[in-house]
Amino acid sequence: MSSPHAGTAIALVLSALLGMGSAAAAQVPVKLGVLADMSGIFSDIGGKGALDATLMAVEDFKKLPGSDALSIEVVSADAQNKPDISSSIARKWFDSEGVDALVDLPTSAISLAVAPLVKDKNKVALFTASGTSELTGKACTPNSVHWTYDTWALAHGTADAIVKGGGKSWYFLTVDFALGHSLERDASAVIKAEGGTVLGGIRHPTDSKDFSSYLLQAQASGAQVVALANAGGDTITAIKQAAEFGMVENGQSLAGMLLFLSDIHSLGLQTAQGLQLTTAFYWDQNERTRAFGQRYAARNGGRYPTMNQAGAYSASLAYLKAVAKVGSAKDGAAVVKAMRETGTFEDPLFGSTHLRPDGRVVHPMMLVQVKKPAESKAPYDYYKILATIPAEQAFRPLKDSECPLVK
Repeated sequence: MSSPHAGTAIALVLSALLGMGSAAAAQVPVKLGVLADMSGIFSDIGGKGALDATLMAVEDFKKLPGSDALSIEVVSADAQNKPDISSSIARKWFDSEGVDALVDLPTSAISLAVAPLVKDKNKVALFTASGTSELTGKACTPNSVHWTYDTWALAHGTADAIVKGGGKSWYFLTVDFALGHSLERDASAVIKAEGGTVLGGIRHPTDSKDFSSYLLQAQASGAQVVALANAGGDTITAIKQAAEFGMVENGQSLAGMLLFLSDIHSLGLQTAQGLQLTTAFYWDQNERTRAFGQRYAARNGGRYPTMNQAGAYSASLAYLKAVAKVGSAKDGAAVVKAMRETGTFEDPLFGSTHLRPDGRVVHPMMLVQVKKPAESKAPYDYYKILATIPAEQAFRPLKDSECPLVK
């Protein structure tokens, strides 16, 4: 692996000939930078898979009429889940390496740190792996596009369903950074609105190896539901250790506020069965998602895509279409405006989709339940879709946004 600052350059150059003449027309250069967790606890969620998904988007864009007007390059780097390192990489990419847009950005803290820089440089940030709903609230910018999911959508999908199903008392086990804080805040609001109560909570550092003391406090709270407001390796470790403590057998339920297909794979169905979660994408939803999932798995050692990796594909494809429409990638705000002016379109992975003025990409979400081992018929056949949440209900209403662009 190359150093995070150098990145891994992958150039995909599209056809240079336009029309019937023999002269080559000048192509419009566009450069995507996939800034993902390539080596840490979120690498299965995004990582190399997000890079591959972005490359697949470039390949599919190449098949569209007029795509030969663009010369596309994709580079990547390891964000190391550190805002300062990620900001340094992004600044170098913008200032000296000609990167026009960022893809993935693996944590909310990184995204909140990078968003002002992207605006200052008039580039584009495609936030496909960030959770905090602040990105389309007070921290919104005209250069930011928040794809895939956010904490408001996850809270209203999962917490709402569990409270209505009888899970009235909650205790939070929260990772101590922006994502966890947003998950706990947004879920707590839903719980209380539905007549439930939050009995307490505790925060833990990122990449914790031992959740024993946290889980003991969650048990002692007597809460019906222990909410895991964390992600990636932290969620996997917490669920495994909760199983060792016999928490579910003793009557408490676990609510994964942010779970991914890769997490379920790591846990195994025996441990994960019955978990309810909210997701923006599932590879086995329909013919189009299955075709993408199988194609993705063929180039990723049999691993099927997470919703973040699907988000990297769809956001990159929509971005390239907007660059082609504008005729240049250099004015990032103009490209985002073109994405918004596309209106509602049928995204191949997310269905009916549109970009709002606050930067929120709106599409349906799904409430799913993890299958029992006996119910799974094939590798990565993990989810039962319980409900599809319509796009207009899945995300925070625009009228409630604190984004200055909406005001």
